Amino acid sequence: MSRGSMQGVIPRRHSRPVQVGGLWIGGDAPIVVQSMTNTDTADFEATLHQIQALAQAGSELVRVTVNTAEAARQVPELRQALDRSGYDVPLVGDFHFNGHKLLSEFPHCARALAKYRINPGNVGQGSRRDEQFARLIELARSYDKPIRIGVNWGSLDPQVMARCMDENARLAEPHPVSWVMRQALVTSALESAAQAVDWGLAPERITLSCKVSGVQDLIAVYRDLARQCDYPLHLGLTEAGLGSKGIVASTAAMAVLLQEGIGDTLRVSLTPEPGGDRTLEVRVAQEILQTQGLRAFTPQVIACPGCGRTTSTYFQSLAQQIEGYLRRQMPLWRHRYPGVEHLQVAVMGCVVNGPGESKLANIGISLPGSGERPVAPVYVDGEKTVTLKGERIAEEFQALVETYVARRYGVGT
Repeated sequence: MSRGSMQGVIPRRHSRPVQVGGLWIGGDAPIVVQSMTNTDTADFEATLHQIQALAQAGSELVRVTVNTAEAARQVPELRQALDRSGYDVPLVGDFHFNGHKLLSEFPHCARALAKYRINPGNVGQGSRRDEQFARLIELARSYDKPIRIGVNWGSLDPQVMARCMDENARLAEPHPVSWVMRQALVTSALESAAQAVDWGLAPERITLSCKVSGVQDLIAVYRDLARQCDYPLHLGLTEAGLGSKGIVASTAAMAVLLQEGIGDTLRVSLTPEPGGDRTLEVRVAQEILQTQGLRAFTPQVIACPGCGRTTSTYFQSLAQQIEGYLRRQMPLWRHRYPGVEHLQVAVMGCVVNGPGESKLANIGISLPGSGERPVAPVYVDGEKTVTLKGERIAEEFQALVETYVARRYGVGT
């Protein structure tokens, strides 16, 4: 029995499906991985290359900032260039402050985008707010585009917050300010969606999000939001941070919600190092979903952490080498070998757990630990098939993996 067969199925919260380009979000559709560029959209080459890299990494939607006339002019050019190069990833326009003007003035941009992201806290103040929000909804209807109403606690509609604060103050036992802010986020999202529907946008064209940067806040907000609506929900911990902190915080928050069946699409908002790889946020999102058994994107390598019985670093190097090899092969394998994303490969470092873990994987190798015989048995579908030794263990094991993939997942096999 492979490790993948041990995972249960998590019941999903019911949500109405929304079509975005060729994708579906919500309903019975798989949870969708999103990302966002951090280039100036007016810089055509830089933005094109980053979208292609994100799509190549597995991002199924890519959001781009549309904040200036120059950015709006580039969107249809980007769409055409992506289509010519074989990237059909839908583009989502991120609008703040002037989205109603840009979409009105640049119809080619409005058509090229697959979805509009609208922050109700940034569409205007006072009486201008409803007027400009209504214009955005009118444009979405005109071009038959879905929208994401994306509330963010860093730019929460001040009128909604003030109203919620006033209502709380009138209670016999007022709630803490943090509770009121969470309520205001949910209220802003739901009231904005209701307005959009009143202005003629079909409910099947709306996705909601309420972004915060605190783990417990995010869990509380989305639980509340999920109880009150059946719109698809976009998950994301905003301003998650750098490196391991951002990865851990995003995983801690979203894993809880996903385990409860909440969430139809997600983005991991990591702050990259200067010049860092933007695709890391895609890989982390995929790994969150894959480790929970919700989706499979790429073969997984199981490797032991090492201990005093594994003083050699050989098993670590081999695990890293095999993982990199599998990831590099996936763009080709995804089409040639359907189902290969479920493959489990074990690279273990001693005889204590090595043979057992290797038997549980589809294919696994148990390398010798300190003081053990310099041989490495290989297990395929639970059975020992060959023992490797000598200086070419890494190359020989990789060849065995290639052979297994072709035999197990090749079309017609």
